[in-house]
Amino acid sequence: MTAERPWDHLRRPGTEGEFKVPELLVHDILRQTAGAHPELMALAFYRQEMSYGQLWDDALRMANTLLGLGLRPDDRVLLMMPNCPQYVIAYYGCLLAGGIVTQVNPLYVERELLYLAKDAEARFLVVADVLLEKVRSLEAKSSVEHVIVAELGGQGLPEGVLGLRDLLARASAEDPKVARSPEDVAVLQYTGGTTGLPKGAMLTHRNLVANTLQSVTQTPEPGASRVLQILPLFHVFGMLVLNVSVLHAARVVLLPRFEIDQVMAAIKGHQITDFPGVPTMYIAVLNYPGAEDYGIGNIQRLNAGGAAMPVEVMQTFVDKFHAEISEGYGLTEASPATHANPSHDPSLRRPGSIGIPMPGTDARIVDLETGTRTLGPGEVGELAIQGPQVMKGYWRRPEETRLALRDGWLFTGDVARMDEDGYFYIVDRKKEMIIVSGNNVYPREIEEVLYEHPDVLEAAVIGVPDPYKGEVPKAFVALREGAQSTEAALLAHLRAQLAPFKVPRTVELRPELPKSAVGKLLRRELAAEERERRERGAQA
Repeated sequence: MTAERPWDHLRRPGTEGEFKVPELLVHDILRQTAGAHPELMALAFYRQEMSYGQLWDDALRMANTLLGLGLRPDDRVLLMMPNCPQYVIAYYGCLLAGGIVTQVNPLYVERELLYLAKDAEARFLVVADVLLEKVRSLEAKSSVEHVIVAELGGQGLPEGVLGLRDLLARASAEDPKVARSPEDVAVLQYTGGTTGLPKGAMLTHRNLVANTLQSVTQTPEPGASRVLQILPLFHVFGMLVLNVSVLHAARVVLLPRFEIDQVMAAIKGHQITDFPGVPTMYIAVLNYPGAEDYGIGNIQRLNAGGAAMPVEVMQTFVDKFHAEISEGYGLTEASPATHANPSHDPSLRRPGSIGIPMPGTDARIVDLETGTRTLGPGEVGELAIQGPQVMKGYWRRPEETRLALRDGWLFTGDVARMDEDGYFYIVDRKKEMIIVSGNNVYPREIEEVLYEHPDVLEAAVIGVPDPYKGEVPKAFVALREGAQSTEAALLAHLRAQLAPFKVPRTVELRPELPKSAVGKLLRRELAAEERERRERGAQA
């Protein structure tokens, strides 16, 4: 143990030394597992099942399909589907072909999708048939040349549409053997902040392979793990879970959305051993009638991330199910995981803490003003991270890359502290990003939509606590003189332009909004007013 890294003695035995990242590509994980265990079940999706041998065969066919349509190395391929086997096939197939996976939330409306397609300059889109109408105008308005439609709904496809099922059936299953380097970008994962619209974090094959291996807490027998993949595959956390599951030759039970009845049935029916989720999922399970009868206590690994897990929820879960939830931390720019509570010894877990840095990862707390001074245990500052999982940079954003990556350290924008033993705790966010059920929501994006309304003079958005979702957006609006818009009208305007999880719970109309001396809207004053209002309400 050293003063600089007091967490070293807490690591799982055998992980204390140097962490070496093998010279692998992300799809080599599937290649190795399918080669060793082709007969094991890879994916379960309602009544559909797919072995690792079949998954590898279809991934090869997907790669050759894309190459046949003219995919070039580093072409960006948009994937816009819920959790389903076709998503997994397209993900690994794109990587095999030398493309860059660009993941899209299926809830995005045309405006949001068009922004991503233009920013990434994507030439290909693989989309679920149920979302086809939403992307109709994409080829005319962006660089997208080929739209491939995955048949999920069972209905036939319109004339002239490229159907994934038919394309795979006609494609070769030969390995295209496209030359790629671990330093090449594998995934363009869009994230954002209050400084602008979402930007693409360039995650390399090395980043993702490193984070997959860093996240391994134990090595179960091939086929022994049954993972409930309810985290969206388009989310960086869900992508990590998939890669780790494939590494272990686990059975991945896919659900397209979080519907608690289906989740509980899957836990019981598949005898789930691994449940990675966000706090809202655990709250729903905790409050489900008769949850004790579904085998929650038999789940071997319960991992929480995406947002802070309330300590009282964790304790209630333990009391009810005699099952421990292990909390961790990550961010898109780190592929995503950087910290986790020690899993090899339950007595080392600390509720409320994000744990210790993962193998091969260094972390420190720096002063908030300059970021140049390392702070000691107990002092509050910005969390900075260094490790092989840290992104290459932001896609075509050199200035924002320089701000985030300094001297080899990733500045997270999160305010944290470290205790004497090396456990880290998130205190607050330097950024004003709002996390709704694990989804990142950026105030400026909502504000810009509000400003498009002709009656809006000023707009500001903050996050307010929500007992189920963690946080929800709240908008404050000052109307133009003489305008008559109502809260309902503004919410309807927002719903037409934003994904549902981004739409504020309420819009508060005010004569004017607080500003600084130079006229900058002060979100922090609005947030302070909300805190005071809640405190008064709690005391009443």
